[in-house]
Amino acid sequence: MNPRALAIGLGLAVAACVAVPALFSAHWVFLAITAIVVSIIMQSYGVIVGRAGMMSLCQMSFAAIGAWVVLKLNLHDAPGGFLLWLVLGGLAAVPVGVLIGLPALRIRGVNLAVVTFGFAVSTDIVLNANQFPGTGELKTVVRPALFSGDRAYFVLTVIVFCLIAVGLSLFNRTRLGMSWLELKHSERAAAAHGVSVARSKLAAFAISAFVAAVGGGLMAGQLGLVVAQNFSMGQSLAFFAVAILIGPHHVDGAIMGGLFGAIMATILERLHLPQDLGGMLFGVFAVLALRSGVSQTDFVQARRRERAARPLLEGRGEVPEAVPPAPVPPSGPPGPPLLEVSGLTVRFGEVTALHEVDLTVPEGTVAGLIGPNGAGKSTFIAAVTGFLGGYRGSIVLAGRPLDGLRPDVRAGRGLRRTFQTTTIPAELTQYEYLTIGAGRRLGRGEAGELLEFFGCPPADVPVSLLDAGTRRLLDVAAAVAARPKVALLDEPAAGQSGAESLRFAARLAEVPARFGVAVLLVEHDMELVSAACSHLTVLDFGRVIASGPTRDVMEDPAVVNAYLGIAAAPLA
Repeated sequence: MNPRALAIGLGLAVAACVAVPALFSAHWVFLAITAIVVSIIMQSYGVIVGRAGMMSLCQMSFAAIGAWVVLKLNLHDAPGGFLLWLVLGGLAAVPVGVLIGLPALRIRGVNLAVVTFGFAVSTDIVLNANQFPGTGELKTVVRPALFSGDRAYFVLTVIVFCLIAVGLSLFNRTRLGMSWLELKHSERAAAAHGVSVARSKLAAFAISAFVAAVGGGLMAGQLGLVVAQNFSMGQSLAFFAVAILIGPHHVDGAIMGGLFGAIMATILERLHLPQDLGGMLFGVFAVLALRSGVSQTDFVQARRRERAARPLLEGRGEVPEAVPPAPVPPSGPPGPPLLEVSGLTVRFGEVTALHEVDLTVPEGTVAGLIGPNGAGKSTFIAAVTGFLGGYRGSIVLAGRPLDGLRPDVRAGRGLRRTFQTTTIPAELTQYEYLTIGAGRRLGRGEAGELLEFFGCPPADVPVSLLDAGTRRLLDVAAAVAARPKVALLDEPAAGQSGAESLRFAARLAEVPARFGVAVLLVEHDMELVSAACSHLTVLDFGRVIASGPTRDVMEDPAVVNAYLGIAAAPLA
């Protein structure tokens, strides 16, 4: 959540607390309460839809849980009063949110939407068959004495909105909060950075359920008594559409969503405008969202961040056309082994992708893994880092076996990787992405040193302003920022010019000594490999055909034949 947008939103909220009760009639104050309550519920969509990128169509069902708890405690005159009941209603929705989130561990997209919509339908049926507590007795919710009137209650709803907005803003700056954006773009990339995908998803559902339930409790306090229609599945669908178009993970987006969802019809009526105009505005938002590929608040804030960051990119100068290649690291006795892969075999049906592959990455070295297209290099990395199960053989890191462990656990033990295709969230700055990759809060000085070392722009430059080559360098910097034992880099120089590739080779050769990270490099650029790697392993048709010091391997006739196309016969 952008700090500037948060400050503006909170400032408007404070102004509203003064202006609305003083200047507007009781009818408009009631509508303003509705708008703020809906804005709070929209913030729950901001968490689950806007930040984590999951399709949830049951947020109003969570709101109903909050309202039910508040009404039940009110009916029995439970101690603590309305404000405590409000929190208890939010907490009551958390385990339900976790339960609904469990299917998200295996399914996503439309399938997840169907599951959450099924819960919304079930909730509709239950609520229509059973009245909310207090309805039969006509016992309305008792508001706190300080906020008993509607004008004062409006101030309470604004206070709750601000508290939730500030709380979410602070949480979004944590590694878990920032990891939601990476989860939204690529679960594999998040896992490669040591992020527990399961924990992140369940946390998103739990927090969004809490926020929605608090909104439902406030609705119960506003209306005194509620009915099933206040929390219908149709409301969940409508608010989901608004969330996609406007972006309620930003404070201004949540407020816009509340206004659009709560009082647009009344405003059009008072202005003697046709109600169809609301649908037309909704359609305009939809067209704009489709054009930009992001919500309106995301689009506006991205443009603002880019304008602010462009001066940081000015004056960086042009890079030289060529640089001398980095000296080949010593090919003498290697250090003790860090990564030991023995007998690694991967089969896809009748096809053997890897056959009895042995490979060792010693401490303090940059080792290379090369081979023609289809030789099994990416399959090797996927198996070693846990993204490909069902292999045979053993994988040991610093004396500890990794077999059977999830990718995020392997990453946490010191095995990081990059991918051939980068999936860095454009909403992040470089500093934020390094923080996710590092798994800890990086000091500004450390982040700046890493970015400068790899030739990236300053830390506050948004990822959206980076070209493809620089994004690859940022990906490598994020892997190194974690200070893993071994970093596996899958074609990190793809798309770079010859001069850029040689500069990258010079930097890569320094990584083990400077950052204490051994490297396994998968690359097609032989100049880069020759300049950066002290030891080399060559795959062809899933078999190791050569392994040893780089210079010796590059002169091996079997390696030359493989790269000339006179390859060994494929495996049976």
